[in-house]
Amino acid sequence: MKFGWINAFGASIVVFMMIPNLVYAIRNKGEQNLCTSRFANIIEQLGRYACIVLMWVPLFVWSFGFASVAEMILYILGNAVLLTAYWIVFGLYMKKKSARRALTLAIIPSCIFLFSGILLRHWLLVGFAALFAVGHIFVTYKNVEKTGTYISK
Repeated sequence: MKFGWINAFGASIVVFMMIPNLVYAIRNKGEQNLCTSRFANIIEQLGRYACIVLMWVPLFVWSFGFASVAEMILYILGNAVLLTAYWIVFGLYMKKKSARRALTLAIIPSCIFLFSGILLRHWLLVGFAALFAVGHIFVTYKNVEKTGTYISK
């Protein structure tokens, strides 16, 4: 299966990842990023926005698609499982915040971007996904640390 200029599957994945984030942002308007590392915040945001764009648009990829139908099914099912897990953890986090849930919410989107980039052989997406993972997990950890939330069971 080949894609054109826009990957509709990738776009829908990004939209489904953004919905709980928008709900959270509306409910928690005053919450601030407590990570003071300018470098970490920059690489997190650079990675985030690059991944969002690259999930939609196959920049610098000459053949954008899957080598087989099995890869396409793995892409769809794998991302469906990761998105479902993301939504479940987000729902639990909204009920009761914990460090473990916060860090899980940082790890799952990183996995989605990496998983998608690898299966699509979109190496620029893989690179920015790795950058996003490092930045997002670090920033989340620092926010958890500064709020005094400890890893709970």
